[in-house]
Amino acid sequence: MTGWNNWSGSVAASPRLIARPRKAAELAALVGQAGKVRVVGAGHSFMPLCETGDLLLNLSDYEGAVEIAADRKTVWAPAGWSLKKLTAALWAEGLSLINQGDINPQSLAGAVSTGTHGTGAELGSLSTQACGFRLMTADGRIVECGPDLNPELYQAQRLSLGLLGVAVEIRINVIPAYHLEERVERRPLAEVAERLDELAAATRHMEFFVFPYSDEVIFKTLHPVEPREPGRPAREVGEDSEATFKTICDICAAAPFLTPSLQRLMMRMMGKPSRRAGPAYEIFPSERNIRFEEMEYELPRAAGLPTLKAAMAHIRKRRLPVTFPFEFRLAAGDDIWMSPFNAGPGASISFHQYAKMPWRPLFTEMEAVLRDGAGRPHWAKRHTLTTADVHRLYPRAGDFVSACKTWDPTGKFANTHLTQLFSL
Repeated sequence: MTGWNNWSGSVAASPRLIARPRKAAELAALVGQAGKVRVVGAGHSFMPLCETGDLLLNLSDYEGAVEIAADRKTVWAPAGWSLKKLTAALWAEGLSLINQGDINPQSLAGAVSTGTHGTGAELGSLSTQACGFRLMTADGRIVECGPDLNPELYQAQRLSLGLLGVAVEIRINVIPAYHLEERVERRPLAEVAERLDELAAATRHMEFFVFPYSDEVIFKTLHPVEPREPGRPAREVGEDSEATFKTICDICAAAPFLTPSLQRLMMRMMGKPSRRAGPAYEIFPSERNIRFEEMEYELPRAAGLPTLKAAMAHIRKRRLPVTFPFEFRLAAGDDIWMSPFNAGPGASISFHQYAKMPWRPLFTEMEAVLRDGAGRPHWAKRHTLTTADVHRLYPRAGDFVSACKTWDPTGKFANTHLTQLFSL
């Protein structure tokens, strides 16, 4: 056995074997010989989705290339490629993803199968961009599915948590390559709250970060622009504050009572606005080097801001030592069985805690507040849903479980966490 940890360090496992197959025959042999199988990408899930004591697969070296459709509106892409690798390959072909999140080490399959999303009031998660799958099922076959081919498998696979098989290729919607300009500035929280709909409509992507003890936000927009002229710099940014922020986090870990005053100091130091522009796939992601633990709830659009304000008020009242800011984003609704956004347009609230500080009791308190807003958790972020919760929140959960049992009757792809969550 060998050890494995997720990115934050909070999930550990001792798989019997960690394998990096390159070809279908090798993958089929590994799947056929294993009792239990899970697949891992960058390990950015905070829940134990990849935990296993048997076979842990990594498909980053699996054979494959981008196959572009004749109309250039979709591509088949290797499921194990990181978003960083995929978006660079698409750019070389004059194509881009419709939307991305703000980090790109995750595998395409991991991002799609957990409902990972970026921001944009009219833009859905990466799961909404997937329109076909080729996956290896429990019996070692490669099965293809889409809206008109094995449609029930396709509907379940759109956000599957890896429960139906090993995705080897994903067909995904693309658009012509485009450039983005990012602008970041401070704004009063009251102003952003009052003008939220207007601000969201003014740009393709809008989000903001707000420290629990501050009344100002870090307001960020991304909007398509024409390519910059040759020779002009790609970046015009303010001072990098990550090192300062890490120092503040370390101080708060040692002296939690200083958290409120240090957050206000941090906001005063973040001063000047910043901007950068360039190819979309380079502008979407940001560096995330400071380790944290994360909970994220997706709420009905109208409940987003009231729930954020309630969460901030709870932290202030209890003087909880929360070092990271909330992240507030918007996303479009969808029709995916197990998507947190399938009830309509959503608002997303991400809640983080520095990895060196206690987070479990804090998350317990915050989850109660976020659930009060009729929220549903991001599947890969910390939550405490039960099977009863899943079926209460997701009307098509029964269909999803039925598909899992049809395509994986022995539960080969279900680990302890997922077995308990879905009563498999």
